[in-house]
Amino acid sequence: MAGYGFLLPWLVGFFGLTVGPMLISLYLAFTSYNLFTDPEWIGFDNFTRMFTDDPIYMKSVGITLIYVLVGTPIKLAAALGIAMLLNYRDAGSGFFRSSFYAPSLIGASVSVAIVWRAMFAANGPVDGGLSFLGIQIGGWVGNVDLVVPMMIILAVWQFGAPMVIFLAGLKQVPQELYEAAEMDGAGPFRRFRNVTLPMLSPVIFFNLLLETINAFQIFSSAFIISNGSGGPGGMTNFYTVYLYKRAFADLQMGYASAMAWVLVIVVAIAALVLFRTSKRWVHYGGDS
Repeated sequence: MAGYGFLLPWLVGFFGLTVGPMLISLYLAFTSYNLFTDPEWIGFDNFTRMFTDDPIYMKSVGITLIYVLVGTPIKLAAALGIAMLLNYRDAGSGFFRSSFYAPSLIGASVSVAIVWRAMFAANGPVDGGLSFLGIQIGGWVGNVDLVVPMMIILAVWQFGAPMVIFLAGLKQVPQELYEAAEMDGAGPFRRFRNVTLPMLSPVIFFNLLLETINAFQIFSSAFIISNGSGGPGGMTNFYTVYLYKRAFADLQMGYASAMAWVLVIVVAIAALVLFRTSKRWVHYGGDS
């Protein structure tokens, strides 16, 4: 009873601020609701409309999938590469770890998005640097073809959190394995493929799972960079941005609730697929 007593404040918040709103949104997903009138039950009409009569929705799904499937692997590859460099460096390693981790401390904040928008705008520092090299772009923010790569670069730049986790995992790899592989004539690439990756596979799986879930939830940076419009050409109209616009700009709260639950289901399926496939490539200590 004492344990439940100490848990009671958290349980009240959990059921009142998380479970309760989720159940309400599940009900609203099957209604037509605009915040000012009573919800009207319409069954699966919101979901039918979503997949058959809303081209903007399907475009936002495509943009989000590109961001997740391209940005997440590049971010993890960058994090692993820097972690391996730091793992073999003793002098000044604390300074470099802090420097590389610093961008992740501020996260996808409003201030970072504002600075990023200014850097990649027309006549901004990035555009000016490329112009000096003879590459004329005219800004990334307003370019339909480059705004999504710009968002991916922003995500990759904040690789500090997975980098620290990779570095901790690399510290746990027994050096005897590298020595034995080297004695057998394995070069750096063979040691990386046959020793580092298998020993690091649980950490790779952990980072892959977290970063995939986080990538599906991109919002603040895309919203700020596009000034909430989803432009140019709807290319920053990521799933959560479009959900927000439907809910709070168009006041289609029932439709937005249906979108939110589709996102929950998609993320759950992605996590399930990763867990199921992990049995083939993730190797834990003691496994045969």
